[in-house]
Amino acid sequence: MTNIRIEPAGIAPPAANYVHGVKSVASEVMVHTSGVVPVAPDGSVPSDLAAQARIVWANISVILADAGLRLADIVSVVTYVVSGHGVAEVMAERDRALDGHLAASTLVMVPELAQPGWKMEISVVAAR
Repeated sequence: MTNIRIEPAGIAPPAANYVHGVKSVASEVMVHTSGVVPVAPDGSVPSDLAAQARIVWANISVILADAGLRLADIVSVVTYVVSGHGVAEVMAERDRALDGHLAASTLVMVPELAQPGWKMEISVVAAR
C-alpha cells in the first residue's frame, strides 16, 4: 500500500506543515479514530494546552499501535481547539509527534468540547 501526497501546483501551498491531500492506494489496513481526548491513562487531565496535546498524541500512538499502525501511517488529522486557547502549542505538538511526516490536516475552533476541562481533541485516519 502506498500513501501519496497530493500537492497540486495549481493552488497555493499549505499554510503550515501539512499537505492538501493524501491518496491511499491498495491499503491493507485503515483506522479511523474517534475524537481522541486529553485524558491520561490515570484519568487525569492537565490544564496546560501543550500538555493536553502531548497526551492526545500519546493516546493516538497507542490506538494506532494496537491496530498495527504508527504515526507515520496517518493520512488525515482533524484538530478541534476550544476558542480562546492558542493553536501554536497544538500545532507544535502535532509537528513534534509526526516528526516530519506530513498528512492532510484541518484545524477547527469550537466553542466547547464534551467535558469542560478539555481544551482540544484530535481525530485521525491512518492507512497502510
